Amino acid sequence: MPSAAETARKTAAAQEQESKKAEQEQPEHVGQVLHMHTAHAAMPVPYLTPDDVKANVQEVASRLPKVPTKNLLFYGGLGALTVAGALEWPIALAIGGATWVVRSRAQEETGESEEKAADTGKTAKAK
Repeated sequence: MPSAAETARKTAAAQEQESKKAEQEQPEHVGQVLHMHTAHAAMPVPYLTPDDVKANVQEVASRLPKVPTKNLLFYGGLGALTVAGALEWPIALAIGGATWVVRSRAQEETGESEEKAADTGKTAKAK
């Protein structure tokens, strides 16, 4: 019968052979760090100061049509209610469209009455 020392040596030798065999069976990339290279466009990120932002906002605002604050608040609030889910978008669209039609007709009527008043004032002065 073999001694315990011989058995231990044989077991250690067998384990070493198995580990060598396992290393040979593993693919080459095992244990290596995989580097992924992707294409990135070179894009500089601009540094904006608060003054730059203020000037840009003023430039954009100067190009926008002048909207009365009352209309801006109404339509903005209507949009906010729609985004928040308090109104469905078809209902908000109907409300906004109806309001726009009513307000534009009211402005046309006031514009016509002002023109008539101006015309009658001119004719009264001419008489």
